[in-house]
Amino acid sequence: MKNITTSFRLDTEKLDRIDRLAKTLDRSRSWLINDALERYLAHEEWFRGQVEDGIASARDGGIPHHQVMREARAAIDHAAKRRT
Repeated sequence: MKNITTSFRLDTEKLDRIDRLAKTLDRSRSWLINDALERYLAHEEWFRGQVEDGIASARDGGIPHHQVMREARAAIDHAAKRRT
């Protein structure tokens, strides 16, 4: 896979955290950012697939609406806890 250079803005505190963690792991800043993005994208793609599967199943009568909503709320709450 070909690598390209891109840029984005972030506050100095995040950059300091990235640099400290990269140093602790003996990895480059670029490696750490790529690893974090890969994990984020994989999770978001998985989560979107789960939501789409749940909606399709509910639409087909496979799961009662209230159960889908309860499971969606639990997944959202779980994700929110991971971010704090």
